[in-house]
Amino acid sequence: MNKVILMGRLTRDPEVRYSQGDNAMAVARYTLAVDRRFSRNNDDQTADFISCVAFGRSGEFAEKYLHKGTKIAVTGRIQTGSYTNKDGVKVYTTDVVVEDQEFAESKNSAGNSDSGFAPAGRPAPAAAGDGFMNIPDGIDEELPFN
Repeated sequence: MNKVILMGRLTRDPEVRYSQGDNAMAVARYTLAVDRRFSRNNDDQTADFISCVAFGRSGEFAEKYLHKGTKIAVTGRIQTGSYTNKDGVKVYTTDVVVEDQEFAESKNSAGNSDSGFAPAGRPAPAAAGDGFMNIPDGIDEELPFN
């Protein structure tokens, strides 16, 4: 079985290209900085920098929503390969082929000030200290449930 689960932050914005042909497909490449749980020297926290590649709709998602510093969880598989560069040297590659990717933190904890949506004509409710938004008084009759 070849299954990988990672959680980390993007080291830079994804690099996205589209394949040639009638059915152009997005190919997004990004690197995740994944902290190690334990290090030999307890003073230094170390990270691994893991190359990821997302195809198709996953690549389009990466292009639209992911950016440097975003914390995401990725599941996929390891794929190895090799090629000969222009100097005639054989280069070996290891990538995680992304099967699923999702955000691993809220926008608020990532440092953004966007607290959610609001119906037209109403201010957006502020987030409470527990991470949930406060529901303004008098809105109970508009909720579709009790």
